[in-house]
Amino acid sequence: MARLSGLAALGPIAVLLVAWQTLALSGHVTPFMLPSLTTVLQRIARDAGSGELALQLGTTLYRTFAGFLIAALGGIALGLAIARSAALRWFFDPIISVGFPMPKIAFLPIVVLWLGFHDVSKIAMVILDAIFPVLTATIAGAAAVQKELLWSARSMGASARQAWREVVLAAALPELRTGNQVALPIALIVCIVAEMMTGGIGLGGIMIKSARFADSPGVFAAIVEIAVVGFVLVKAMAWVRRRLLRWHPEAHH
Repeated sequence: MARLSGLAALGPIAVLLVAWQTLALSGHVTPFMLPSLTTVLQRIARDAGSGELALQLGTTLYRTFAGFLIAALGGIALGLAIARSAALRWFFDPIISVGFPMPKIAFLPIVVLWLGFHDVSKIAMVILDAIFPVLTATIAGAAAVQKELLWSARSMGASARQAWREVVLAAALPELRTGNQVALPIALIVCIVAEMMTGGIGLGGIMIKSARFADSPGVFAAIVEIAVVGFVLVKAMAWVRRRLLRWHPEAHH
């Protein structure tokens, strides 16, 4: 039943792909404006066979995951520290309030000036964007933990550090996973945009290069590749969440 439900959820995507192929072959649009799905898939297969796809995809995923992992670990550590310390909360609250809604991609020219056009600048942009969802989710999760749980742990002999690690961190885990689930797609999006703006290798870089050379199938191939990668990452994060939260009531819904 679950497998049938999963297949049914792919129905709208299948309808969209059929509509794409039908419109491309209808003659109402030129192949330059909308290459057919089969042409795009042939381009993807050609790039995969030549090793080009592995290079571009691997580079983008490396930058995305490197930035995401640093943002996730740093955001959780800093969020727990802020939740524990009134002084840190006083210092970081205004920064988070201003920085979270701000489009951090505006800092890309500065980051490029400081770090250059290669991997480090892209990873830095991913960290700068992805850390905020993790940070805010960690603070919210830690703040929502009932004080009675901490008092009970302390009364049973747990140190303050043990209480935070074994009680607060465990109780806040659903919020932490939510922050990570939000941060990973953001990491991919920011990485792609940074690659598009700076050029070079990577899915975003090859897409903008194809656009400059009027390579319409190359542009659409990159779009399909990015969409598939994003879909797989979101589904993978949802699976990891279910595995980690098997004890939580939401896992039974």
